[in-house]
Amino acid sequence: MARAIEIFIDADACPVKDEVYRVAQRYGLKVHVVANAFIQIPAHPKIARVMVDAGPDAADDWIAEHVEGGDVAITSDIPLAERVLKAGGAALSPTGRGFTIDSIGSAIAQRAIMEQLRSTGAVTGGPRPFDRTDRSRFLQALDETLNREMRRRR
Repeated sequence: MARAIEIFIDADACPVKDEVYRVAQRYGLKVHVVANAFIQIPAHPKIARVMVDAGPDAADDWIAEHVEGGDVAITSDIPLAERVLKAGGAALSPTGRGFTIDSIGSAIAQRAIMEQLRSTGAVTGGPRPFDRTDRSRFLQALDETLNREMRRRR
């Protein structure tokens, strides 16, 4: 029998941690909150804080090494999302954008273009402010993703 679905949060700058905790509790799922600095988490047996060494990809590496098929990762990091997908997991951004095998290539290409523009000094602006609509979209996407992964396991 396969282990239960687990949720991995790339937590350093994740604005939807509280939402993940609530949804995971409703489904009875384990959550790994992965960061390279101390992050306060609720005292709950199914929520685990994972502190990794400082470094640009330490949290990403830990998540990629532990995620399994059917697990869900919450991340804005496109290369990490690709690694999660390759491991058979699902990846969601905090705004509810679901990454798929079909869409990840274009997301990586867009990221590379934006990095190139920034390296030339072009002002590209940052992401728009996170708002209630993003939070709502995320909650809906997380619920849909978890239900889809649970159906796959039956």
